[in-house]
Amino acid sequence: MNNEQVTMNKVQCVILAAGQGTRMKSARPKVLHEIAGQPMVRYAIEVANSIGSLRPIVVIGHGADDVKQTIGESVDYALQSPQLGTGHAVLCARDQIDPASELVVVLYGDTPLITADTLRRLIAAHVQSAAAVSLITFQPADPALYGRIIRDDQQRIVDSVEYTEATPEQRALREVNSGIFCYKTDWLLSHLDRLTPRPGHGELYLTDLVSLAAREGAVVAHADCDENEVLGINDRAQLAQAERLMRERINTRHMLNGVTLIDPATTYIAARVVIGADTVVYPNTHLHGKTAIGRECAIGPNTIIHDSTIGNACEIVASMVEGAVLEDHVDMGPFSHMRKGAYLSEGVHIGNFAEVKDSRLGPGTKQGHFSYLGNANIGADVNIGAGTITCNYDGVKKHKTEIGEGTFIGSDTMLVAPVKIGAHAKTGAGSVVTRDVADGELVYGVPARPKHNA
Repeated sequence: MNNEQVTMNKVQCVILAAGQGTRMKSARPKVLHEIAGQPMVRYAIEVANSIGSLRPIVVIGHGADDVKQTIGESVDYALQSPQLGTGHAVLCARDQIDPASELVVVLYGDTPLITADTLRRLIAAHVQSAAAVSLITFQPADPALYGRIIRDDQQRIVDSVEYTEATPEQRALREVNSGIFCYKTDWLLSHLDRLTPRPGHGELYLTDLVSLAAREGAVVAHADCDENEVLGINDRAQLAQAERLMRERINTRHMLNGVTLIDPATTYIAARVVIGADTVVYPNTHLHGKTAIGRECAIGPNTIIHDSTIGNACEIVASMVEGAVLEDHVDMGPFSHMRKGAYLSEGVHIGNFAEVKDSRLGPGTKQGHFSYLGNANIGADVNIGAGTITCNYDGVKKHKTEIGEGTFIGSDTMLVAPVKIGAHAKTGAGSVVTRDVADGELVYGVPARPKHNA
């Protein structure tokens, strides 16, 4: 069995996500707190999938229903109740572990920065050594309360000792256990019952399997990593630290893919955002959710985009876009707001202090400034004058406004929906349009009337 075969179809990941996280001081389960726009547990699931894991198993406990609802049906679940340690968590998942798998990798829902490359190195070390147990170790600047790695005179790992149980000499050791393990599946399944409860609290520790394997002569292998990769999130300060590290990782990925970030330190890009090459993102820009941005755009500064699709060669300055679609060559801002359901066709111009909701603007249409379009269908090459408002809500229902192509809407026009404005029609400044307007017709006044009836 070579490493490539293992990573493709022989590994199953068990993700421990049952803890309450009391130090977070939150009603929300710890693993559902977000980092770079998604719950931290999703990173563990994604890295499991990226190494070719069989269907991952997520061990849930505190807030189990909320965790299941958030993650969905892409994983299997095991319930740990009560929560009696890491060994007990894996024991609770034992029946879900596929006996056809050859390796089991244990991950944590609150350790979002672990990378697929590090896990592949762990698996490679495990396979090369024909080990029963392998683990990731590291040497932090401050070992603090981490469990210490114990080695013999030949530098073989013989134990992993919890800090609370370590002697002063052991606490002085610098190499610590990350808690991420790889096991030979049949060995793990046959040895979980050998874990014994700790006196006083009755918890079962996975770390006890290290000394057990060493005593049996089953080689214990290891891989090392940067300490940031195994940062566990226990409080809001560590959450902020992980957010910064993840944001740096995400920003670096985009820059290496051809995106210019003028100031990465003030650029906030969520994990699922896609950006095309040669796009420039200016400072204090926030890109959230399932946002996709095309090539050769200029985004920001001071712009927020959420769950939106932006085409190629668009320019968005100091504006907010949420749940909207912009085709190619759209320019917007500053200080405009595209709300859910806004659809801007190619070449649309949106000026300052303009708002669009549940409306489609045709190619080349211009909405210059200080205007609101809601529940509207606007044709191509329409001019929306300053101060134009679609009066779409009557206090009970919303109504639609339709404007034909080539129409000129004068400044400060009120369009009282439902209403249809024909192609190449015109409204005078300050008009209140309460009736349909025919193609090519000019209306003005309050209420607006055709010129020949004035």
